[in-house]
Amino acid sequence: MLKHMNHENVIGLLDVFHSNTCLADFKNVYMVTHLMGADLNNILRTQKLSDDHVQFLVYQILRGLKYIHSAGIIHRDLKPSNIAVNEDCELKILDFGLARPTENEMTGYVATRWYRAPEIMLNWMHYNQTVDIWSVGCIMAELITGRTLFPGQDHIHQLNLIMEMLGTPPAEFMAKISSDSARKYINSLPLLTKKDFRQVFKGANPQAIDLLSLMLELDSEKRITAEQALAHPYLSQYSDPNDEPTSPPYDQSFEDMDLPVDQWKGESRTFLFSSKFLSGQLSNHHSLTLTHSDGVLGICESRADQTACLQRTLCCVNSSQSFSPLVHTNGKISPRSEFQ
Repeated sequence: MLKHMNHENVIGLLDVFHSNTCLADFKNVYMVTHLMGADLNNILRTQKLSDDHVQFLVYQILRGLKYIHSAGIIHRDLKPSNIAVNEDCELKILDFGLARPTENEMTGYVATRWYRAPEIMLNWMHYNQTVDIWSVGCIMAELITGRTLFPGQDHIHQLNLIMEMLGTPPAEFMAKISSDSARKYINSLPLLTKKDFRQVFKGANPQAIDLLSLMLELDSEKRITAEQALAHPYLSQYSDPNDEPTSPPYDQSFEDMDLPVDQWKGESRTFLFSSKFLSGQLSNHHSLTLTHSDGVLGICESRADQTACLQRTLCCVNSSQSFSPLVHTNGKISPRSEFQ
């Protein structure tokens, strides 16, 4: 699956190699990926982020997710520790260990509990790609507040926290729950009213609150998609459909092969080390890049009309994993005082 990924905001393979020269001794495969300086979990522990940072980080997550979903893949384990940020503020989605093609029957217990969509906990075996959007909503809420939105201690507590926030599900939603025990449990709860997100996220950008409400939608069929979220007004300063690429469908036929071990080794060597694979992963970069220029950390962006907007928020992750916002003023870079 990593071999298929070729996008700025998704981790991919730069190289694959092994240390053995004899096929009989072929046991280990070494995969080379980009080195990323920190993950969002590290950054969240250091300081509160500005709204500018939340916009830019969420945009990159959704941009990568649009690509993943267009390949017909569900990530299923999005969380702050699976989202890496390098020293140039470039973000990549990591860890496809639980990712699956959308047509497969799904297992119930995937994703870290705090970021798990309600339909997964309610034992829906054919959930869709919007389970990842729920996770992004939880991550975005954490970026805004600095706190985990639904820190459930177990499966039941997690569901209770979600219901306390979003209220008792309507009959239309309840009818979609296939598990009798889950339906009975929800019906046993006292009637709950949905909380006002403006109070929950007091002081947050109103457009951010609106986007959160669309991502944290109980009914997966009504939940916003990654492509729709990218077009939301909250992300308008970065959004450009022409620079938000999609992927060809993912072909998992290789993974489904039923072969003897020796033949697997031979097929793996041919498949992983083909010149087509190794030559195709280091090209086709898109225009959203973060670079050093004349000793100044900045964002190089081909869309000229957005340059001024992007320059207002320049970021770096230093060696201590502290996320330091910078502001561009009269050609000079200086840190914002409230983050010092």
